[in-house]
Amino acid sequence: MLKKICYSSWEQPLYITDQGKIYAALREQGCYVLPFLHGDNRGESFPGALYAVEKLEEMDEEAFDLAYRRLAGLPWEILTTERCAVRETTVEDVDCFYRIYEEPSITKYMENLFADRDEEVAYTKDYIEKVYAFYGYGMWTVLDKEGGGVIGRAGISWREGYDLPELGFVFGVPWQGRGYAYEVCSAILAYARKELLMERVQALVQPGNERSLRLCEKLGFAVSGEAEVDGKRHLLLTKDL
Repeated sequence: MLKKICYSSWEQPLYITDQGKIYAALREQGCYVLPFLHGDNRGESFPGALYAVEKLEEMDEEAFDLAYRRLAGLPWEILTTERCAVRETTVEDVDCFYRIYEEPSITKYMENLFADRDEEVAYTKDYIEKVYAFYGYGMWTVLDKEGGGVIGRAGISWREGYDLPELGFVFGVPWQGRGYAYEVCSAILAYARKELLMERVQALVQPGNERSLRLCEKLGFAVSGEAEVDGKRHLLLTKDL
């Protein structure tokens, strides 16, 4: 079986096949292709496949578009708010992040970017290929709708050694104190509940970081304990979604 799907917003078609040889041939030609798995082809091999389709009848345009964008290396659009858009991070965002992080108040309570830009780019590529592709979520880029520029980062991720997903956020100084963080993080928490089916999340805030602590409290988080991260004391806050 070979099925070809194409939408006007795509630069090339997306193919679906249940045959390993056809899959390999299309991949060799640089095509975007999804394996179709069913009871009669369990012995077929589809090396390197990021996704596979098992119930073709349940795939709609949005599902096909998400698969296409992942195969084409295009970021997923996650959500929008009144003033902002949230999407997956791209390598092109890295220089914007450096401009945000160069403000000393940003890194006073959080880890800085790599000193070597090439290392940060490599980390970003690895994050896109492994975290986004595996989980379907993570830390995202926040854009100002009006100007289209990068104003910060926010999202849901997992921290090693912890049982709850974690809300993370950082906004450039020019956008602080204007309600952007609350607007975006509220939408992300709603997304985590409705789309990711999460029931509880955590946040880690260093004592003294009053701005972040006030934001978390406004979002409905409550202090439930303490934790040590990289040798630094943090307040552990949790929230039921």
